[in-house]
Amino acid sequence: MTDKNDRAQILAANEAFYRAFEQKDLKAMSLLWSQGTGSICIHPGRKALCGWQQIRTTWEKIFRSTESIEIDTEIINVEIGQQIAYILLLESVLQVSRGRKFKAQSMATNIFAKMAQKWYLVHHHGSPIMK
Repeated sequence: MTDKNDRAQILAANEAFYRAFEQKDLKAMSLLWSQGTGSICIHPGRKALCGWQQIRTTWEKIFRSTESIEIDTEIINVEIGQQIAYILLLESVLQVSRGRKFKAQSMATNIFAKMAQKWYLVHHHGSPIMK
């Protein structure tokens, strides 16, 4: 059985992930992710990054090359187990990089693992939606 607060904590962690992304805040991003080698991040159209060090490096590059970013999300489904939870959602992204605007939509899955009574992001996978 999951704790009554788990859903609220997972949704808050998910929201914090997208706010750290929008604010290009590497410190906040670091606090959300599991620092282990088992963490995985797959940006839309990219190969899998395994382990926090690779994931951190890609966030640094994204933040450095992005002037601004806005992300709207629409949660499709939330599933919560005792130690693992996932959120399936639609991401709508508006990014400005080198003075150019880019709009994109992705289906994303964020997986969280409960460690020491806190939910950490262990997997983010964004898949582009082709129109």
